[in-house]
Amino acid sequence: MRPESTALTSPRADVLTETVEGFGTVRFTPVDPATDSAVLHSWVVEERAQFWGMNGASRELVQEIYEDVDRRDTHHAYMVRLDDEPVALFQTYEPAEDRISECYPVREGDIGVHLMLAPVTGRPRPGFSRTLIGSLIRFTFRDPAVRRAVAEPDAANDKAVALMNRLGFVRQGEIVLPEIDLPEVYLPEKRAVLAFMDRPAVLPAAVAIDAS
Repeated sequence: MRPESTALTSPRADVLTETVEGFGTVRFTPVDPATDSAVLHSWVVEERAQFWGMNGASRELVQEIYEDVDRRDTHHAYMVRLDDEPVALFQTYEPAEDRISECYPVREGDIGVHLMLAPVTGRPRPGFSRTLIGSLIRFTFRDPAVRRAVAEPDAANDKAVALMNRLGFVRQGEIVLPEIDLPEVYLPEKRAVLAFMDRPAVLPAAVAIDAS
């Protein structure tokens, strides 16, 4: 089970729900800052989440940050659940309205993505990563207008870069995202790996998992 004692149900409607035979139901639900802040806070303060930039944050600050995201039309945060258990935070954004626009020529149809996996507790589920990756790809490209996904993990975050490779992104090189210092948000300068995933000709199917 991932993670322990966090099976909270959001009052918000799911954006995408899909059931994989022999595995479970994957749900993408817009983050509810008040409901989800406790779970998110428990994730972002862990040492493994240092590159998320919230290691010293309070639960109240985490809630405020996602309240700010919630107010935006260009940035979105989703809680990903497997059978009601939170397993990941997935964020999307419009690159033209983000600091990354200063680092590469944005194309129409681009969508930026961020992913944080929940900490693993207990025995891992067979097929978890493969199933989640398929769900993430289907979710990212569910709108036919989306032609390319953009990722920019911290260049020093080897695990995130490896996950990006497993998802199918193609590395383009390194960039430096500029510092943002505004009353509602502060983001330090960030050296990142820029990578793209073109829209697949055929989206992966939600296939049954052999859990033997």
